Amino acid sequence: MTIKNITNYIEELAPLNYAEDFDNVGLLIGNYNTEVTGVLVTLDTLEETVDEAIAKNCNVIVSFHPIIFSGLKKVNGNSYVEKVVLKAIKNDIAIYATHTALDNSKNGVSAKICEVLRLTNTKILLPKKGIIQKLTTYVPAENASKLKNSLFAAGAGNIGNYDNCSFSVSGDGTFRGNEHSNPVIGEKGKLHTEKEIKISVTFESKNKTSILRALHENHPYEEVAYEIVTTENVHQDIGMGMIGELPSEMHEKEFLLYLKKTMKTDCIRHSALIHKKIKKVAVLGGSGSFAISDAKKANADAYVSADFKYHEFFKAENSILLADIGHYESEQFTKNLLVDYLTKKFSNFAVILSEKSTNPIYYI
Repeated sequence: MTIKNITNYIEELAPLNYAEDFDNVGLLIGNYNTEVTGVLVTLDTLEETVDEAIAKNCNVIVSFHPIIFSGLKKVNGNSYVEKVVLKAIKNDIAIYATHTALDNSKNGVSAKICEVLRLTNTKILLPKKGIIQKLTTYVPAENASKLKNSLFAAGAGNIGNYDNCSFSVSGDGTFRGNEHSNPVIGEKGKLHTEKEIKISVTFESKNKTSILRALHENHPYEEVAYEIVTTENVHQDIGMGMIGELPSEMHEKEFLLYLKKTMKTDCIRHSALIHKKIKKVAVLGGSGSFAISDAKKANADAYVSADFKYHEFFKAENSILLADIGHYESEQFTKNLLVDYLTKKFSNFAVILSEKSTNPIYYI
């Protein structure tokens, strides 16, 4: 079993193209062809995390946060990041990070919070743009059905609860091959007109490689004409945050105490009480102040996230209860999510939940 086997499976849950542009996800240290002895799952990768991996015979660390976030110009061991990188390389420890790829997954960070809080009727809070692309191509009418079916099999044409979705229109295609051409239809040097079908299908960008392979392998022409554009459509099952409903409504203070106990936090910073019961709750793991307005637009009674600044609490405007439970606390169950996911697939080596708390914040 190689690291590539592990990362391929993780990327079924959290494809790397789900990540935000500013992020640094994927295999940060190591070689995909390395054989795996064990996997240690952690929220952050620190020196003590690498030590724990060594002690437990794990040569792969699957971390939520990336230890290398911005470019390193030197690796001298002068910062905690450089020390981790040096120790990992010296001990042949690979490090893989999921971060916002898992944040944007339907079954990722926010979904885990919903599970812990027992929220039902959940949906994505901020559906992601730039994920849905459209392929348009032109094919002889007699080959259209075969080509469409091959594109569907490669992942094209899936829209929400529907599959095999496409649009086709017939027309006349013209072409003339030069002396170096080898046309399947017509003769080189002669203008040819062919009854063609214009086929358009949408797809998730993660499937682009397999869809293009299916296009070229199943299209009869020597030169395949096609175009791919990124649409403005949002993907309702991919994006940041989630919103759902509590099993039963709670008074505000009751909800805050429930939140404190369930999310295992020592401190909750919250906005002014709004004197109404809490039923509809929006959540977002990590720094989530950017989604306050979205939670309000979704008519959430409460919004649970972290890292709210002083002035951002004013945005509650007596219409929503804002609850900052702490960055680490909002993401702490992500480790369990990844361990459970990996354990279901791999049984020939250990998948271990890190025992170390990497929370850098303490309360007194």
